[in-house]
Amino acid sequence: MPQYDKADIERRMKGAVESLKGDLGGLRTGRANTSLLDPVVCEVYGAMMPLAQVATVSAPEPRMLSVQVWDKSNVIAVEKGIAHANLGLNPMIDGQTIRLPIPDLTEERRKELAKLAGQYAEKAKIAIRNVRRDGMEALKADEKKKDISEDERKRHEDEVQKLTDKYVAETDEAAAKKEQEILTQ
Repeated sequence: MPQYDKADIERRMKGAVESLKGDLGGLRTGRANTSLLDPVVCEVYGAMMPLAQVATVSAPEPRMLSVQVWDKSNVIAVEKGIAHANLGLNPMIDGQTIRLPIPDLTEERRKELAKLAGQYAEKAKIAIRNVRRDGMEALKADEKKKDISEDERKRHEDEVQKLTDKYVAETDEAAAKKEQEILTQ
């Protein structure tokens, strides 16, 4: 049974790029973006829950996020969760709504965030290269077991390399776009 599976390799590489896009979405750009609160967890009903399971997050203005807590008894827990997430936001409680003004980013903070975007991209590229390595090893194992010929192995290795190049380029593009967004706000 051949070990090489092109669909699996492509799925894993695509997964690395999607993960990167999720990480980049969490980086603050100075504009209100609901994905900024995705990493927030709150202690409610005796358990840690993602913010999305206890409240609705919206961006009513370009520089303001609004968190509508569903259960009034959880407002303080949600506020604590936002404060503990170290997002640099100052929650203001207004009844069952928590308002989060988005402060301007300092030049220094912008550079830090752009650097962080680059680090996220590098992690994604490493993940993609690890998938490529797994694919190449599977092909060599298949050739050794006589499941495929040397020509087939070389042809498949070219496919794996093309997939790698494609997803590394996607990673670079996503990171460059995010860095540009951070630095030009």
